[in-house]
Amino acid sequence: MTLLLENKRAFISGGTRGLGAALCEVFAREGADVAFNYHSRDDLAEVTKAKIEAHGRRTLAYKISVTDRVNLKRMTREIVEAWGGIDILINNAAINKPDNFATTTDKSWDTVIDTNVNGLFAVTKPIYKQMIRQRAGKILNITSIGAIRSLPTSVHYATSKAAVIGFTKCLSREASNFSVTVNAIAAGIFDTDLADTLPDRLLEMHDFWNSTKRRGKPSELAEFAAFMCSDRNSYMNGEIVIVDGGAVT
Repeated sequence: MTLLLENKRAFISGGTRGLGAALCEVFAREGADVAFNYHSRDDLAEVTKAKIEAHGRRTLAYKISVTDRVNLKRMTREIVEAWGGIDILINNAAINKPDNFATTTDKSWDTVIDTNVNGLFAVTKPIYKQMIRQRAGKILNITSIGAIRSLPTSVHYATSKAAVIGFTKCLSREASNFSVTVNAIAAGIFDTDLADTLPDRLLEMHDFWNSTKRRGKPSELAEFAAFMCSDRNSYMNGEIVIVDGGAVT
């Protein structure tokens, strides 16, 4: 059977931890060459590279912040020169801080917004321009149910993830002129380091309002993401798909 992403070329931001690491491995298993960036952990980057290569796929790793616009442009040029193009972009990298709004510092607010919103722009812009030249591409953004529902998560995080929804919907209309689709997954609580930054009271209540009675596994989101980025998903654009284990609203 043909693999979902056979011979596709993907870039995944934040590819060494949690959802990003799972996305890298599943996409490689489904036939894609996978490039990714990461912030600091060289050892985790080597682990991710090894998992990609174990599936017989090519990989490139870049130690570049998602807010470093200059080096992200250089990175995009290098990937295109090496592989001839980029077919898939996954905007996964994000941070959260366990802050109450009343005590949120200016620095904390700016750090979350800069990474989760300005980083979204910085990563997407050069890759999107390449997709325009190709007249083809799929962009998938990872947002959060915290942007949709009134949950006890940090206000700056929810605000940044709500921005991802607006970004997805608006860009999808423009991008359709160039045969590029833009969709998003609104993720529930998955078993990741990012989830561990959530308030204890939210994690304790999770089993009560989630019908599956557990956190999601990163691989479960990655499996669905692979389909969303495949050619088999040819008629979805500008959509925000909730993957949260059946939370009660």
